[in-house]
This record gives sequence, C-alpha cells and structure tokens, in this order.
Amino acid sequence: MWRNTGGLPVLLFALAACFGLVSAEHTSNWAVLVSTSRFWFNYRHMANVLSLYRTVKRLGIPDSQIILMLPDDMACNPRNAFPGTVYNNADRALDLYGDNIEVDYRGYEVTVENFIRLLTDRVGEDMPRSKRLLTDDRSNILVYMTGHGGNEFLKFQDAEEISAFDIADAFEQMWEKKR
Repeated sequence: MWRNTGGLPVLLFALAACFGLVSAEHTSNWAVLVSTSRFWFNYRHMANVLSLYRTVKRLGIPDSQIILMLPDDMACNPRNAFPGTVYNNADRALDLYGDNIEVDYRGYEVTVENFIRLLTDRVGEDMPRSKRLLTDDRSNILVYMTGHGGNEFLKFQDAEEISAFDIADAFEQMWEKKR
C-alpha cells in the first residue's frame, strides 16, 4: 500500500498516536467531506456526505472547519419529487439539505487536483479561507469520501481517478508540512 518506504513515517506516527506514545494536545477539529459522483442515480452518495456533515456539525465542528465538496445538486434536480430537499431514508424524517449547508466546492470544482491541493495547501493566495484547510500539526482531521471505485482507487465524476497511493502521498505531505 505504501509507495517505497515514504509512507513509513506516517504509519509509525499513526501507530504511536494510537498507543499513546505521542502526547500532544489537539488544537482544532476539521472535516473534509467529499462526494465524488454526479447525476441523479448517485443521490445516495450526496445523502451519505450530508448525513456525515450534519453529524459533525452536531458534534461541535463549525462550518468554518468543514470542507464540503458536492459535485451535483440533488436537491434542485428536476427528478427530485421533493424539491429543495435531500433525505437519507424512505420515511423522509430528516431533510439533510435544509440546515443551511455551506458547500465549499461544487460542480466541476470537485476534482482530484482540487482535493489534493486542499489537503497539501497548494492553493493560491487569493483562495478564500472557506476553501482552505487551515490546520496545524496538532489538528484532528476527518476525511470522508464516497463514490464509485475499486481496489485502491476512487473515481471523481466519472472523469478521473484518485489512487490509494495519491491519498497516502498527500497525507505524507501533510505530515511533512505539519498540517
């Protein structure tokens, strides 16, 4: 899974953190929530991401520390029998779209390049703070991605793919940059 031995420091740090060998107080909690699928028949992927979005907000992570990437707007799709809403189950008990969601990357902004740039902070100075992951070496970061893929890859909008190696490399760069 790791390219050469470059991922070894990240793996060792993760293991050390799990076993209490690294003691550092965390400074902030962040979530990066990504749906990589477009079109109506992938409604479930958007519902998955919005369910997690609602959960992390309920647990106290503010919108300013949640990066939400949605490639399509299912709430406004003409096929949606309940316009302006997204539900995660048939009984429609909870509208996931109605809680004033803040989408940071939408439509064709949801790309492999933008995802990697977000994680590694390789964005221009003119990038708004709402589209940046402003973490440090003591931040907790939840990365959740849903969509179509296979063994060691995930498709973005059926146009490009990100591999497990690309993600591991981005995480290693984050560790090196103390992000």
